[in-house]
Amino acid sequence: MGKISLYVPIPRFADIRFRGRAVRNCGALALLIALVACGHPAEKNASAPYVATSVATYGTIRPGSQLAGIIAPYENVAIQTTLVEPTDAVYVQEGDLVHRGELLVRLDTADLEAELASDIANTSHTYYQGALSITQGSTALRQAETTLRTDQVNLERDEALLRQGYIARQTADAQMETVRNDEQAVASARANVQENGALNGSGLQAAAVAQARAEAEQIRVQIAKADIYSPIDGVVVNRNLNPGEYPGNRQILTLQQVNPIFAIVQGSGAQIAHIAVGAPATVEISDLGENVAGRVIGVLNQIVPGSTNFMVKVVMSNPTRSIRPGMAVQASVTLPALRGVRVPMTAFTDQNHTQVMTVNNQNVVQVANVTEVGNDGTTSVVTGLPKGTRVVINGMASVGSGEKVSLH
Repeated sequence: MGKISLYVPIPRFADIRFRGRAVRNCGALALLIALVACGHPAEKNASAPYVATSVATYGTIRPGSQLAGIIAPYENVAIQTTLVEPTDAVYVQEGDLVHRGELLVRLDTADLEAELASDIANTSHTYYQGALSITQGSTALRQAETTLRTDQVNLERDEALLRQGYIARQTADAQMETVRNDEQAVASARANVQENGALNGSGLQAAAVAQARAEAEQIRVQIAKADIYSPIDGVVVNRNLNPGEYPGNRQILTLQQVNPIFAIVQGSGAQIAHIAVGAPATVEISDLGENVAGRVIGVLNQIVPGSTNFMVKVVMSNPTRSIRPGMAVQASVTLPALRGVRVPMTAFTDQNHTQVMTVNNQNVVQVANVTEVGNDGTTSVVTGLPKGTRVVINGMASVGSGEKVSLH
């Protein structure tokens, strides 16, 4: 190993040389070891820690309420039929897109067509039968009126003969009875004519014809119901009918309209208290990794009586139908504008947002108690803090009350 030489100038002492052999001057050696151990002069005291600050200003924010929920269809349509006819064809499968007015199912109508033909024939029969009854009634009335006029003439003649003494009272009384019977016959015939009425107006025969026509029309309506059309633009989510089957009273198809679509979110009374219908909302759909714009169309009362949860309905556009019912979402609903002293949300030192750290004119940290009125996710409006106060942006910074800090 090579030799090591160490030469250190030491005041008030002779120069000491160390060349790998024992040093005889012990005092000089001790001083040498101390100087080597220290290496450098002691560093100066550390400077005041730096903190980033901002000035609390008076202004406006648009706070939001964060609500969790789930996607729901705009409309959910359960299709049933009252017909008891067998199924001819089903034109859709589960998952198919359908449009309003599109034919979905056709039922067999052979029985109904036969019944309609019978009702049409019955209507014609009722019409002609009614016309005949009206004609017969009118004829009977005219005959009764003619008979009455004839008997009235005979009664006048008999009464004249009775006054002249040519006939007995009994003969005149018999003619009087005949006239009274004729009057009753005329009244009965007139009532019958009124009861029959006219086929194109009111009366018994017109009513009979109308009833027959209504029965035929009812069958036509049933035949029309045999073709089942989609009432919405949507998606088939359930099919429970096959050709040849009778529908019965079961649900044969379920359709969902998914454009537009709802986000149904829930919140406490405090969260929904200031939400207004029409308020803009941003819906985060984590399953898709998307944020979708929407608007509030309804703030509903408690979900279950006695609970403290309320429901908010947000409608969104879904032209690609990628948003599906059942997806979990987080909605941020914009609340009415809020004015006041604003500070960064990061300035709070606690989770309850009741304290911030401020810096005075001497750059000394102080803790201020505040009350948060609202926030928009980045900025909070607080009370208890004058505007113009310098606030430490990072409320979790490692500085404490009374500590001097640097702002540069």
